[in-house]
Amino acid sequence: MNPVNHVAIIMDGNGRWGIKHKNSRNLGHKEGLKTVEKIIKTSIQLKINYLTLFVFSTENWKRPKKEINYLFNLLENFLKNKLSNLNKDKIKLKIIGKKNFSQKLNKLLINSESKTKKNKSIQVNLALNYGSKKEIIDTINFMLKKKIKFTEKNLTNNLLTKNIPDPDLLIRTGNTSRLSNFLLWQLSYSEIFFEKKLWPDFSPNDYIKIINKFKKIKRNFGTIN
Repeated sequence: MNPVNHVAIIMDGNGRWGIKHKNSRNLGHKEGLKTVEKIIKTSIQLKINYLTLFVFSTENWKRPKKEINYLFNLLENFLKNKLSNLNKDKIKLKIIGKKNFSQKLNKLLINSESKTKKNKSIQVNLALNYGSKKEIIDTINFMLKKKIKFTEKNLTNNLLTKNIPDPDLLIRTGNTSRLSNFLLWQLSYSEIFFEKKLWPDFSPNDYIKIINKFKKIKRNFGTIN
């Protein structure tokens, strides 16, 4: 049985779900947040140590401004209203990406990281304003500036995910089979599961089924057994 230490998820399908049910993409994002809470809770029950959620990509800035503002307001309200619960459940928050948001949101993100940094039930990494290609380029430029020798280990240790183990598996909902510039370096040996359901419809039972499938996969990492 393969151990599950780190799960990464591309939460795709919120907008399509909202259009389908109420002709509102924003409603889909609101419902998707409920799924996030359920999956975090289930991850704790499964004793998964790291959960990385693709919340907002560097490409998502191309979306309508009203939708972007709604997403950030949703995130702000979640952090303000749920921070005490996160601490109660011993959940550590880590932001992966550039905090190039409003002063209010930046402050809230930093505060949330600070106030949860000692929690140990699970580390939830929120990929915000994140793009893997930019992450790798920024890391290379940093290594050049600091004259750090280029090795696989050194590059890994200078990414935004330093001190975080690579994901054991990636789940993408929404019936779309692509990585969308997410953790391209870190996912090199991760098992990938593409789920047809849209994110708001993705249930803890769906999650557990995928975890159980992963546990039974034979993983060789390039060797022959």
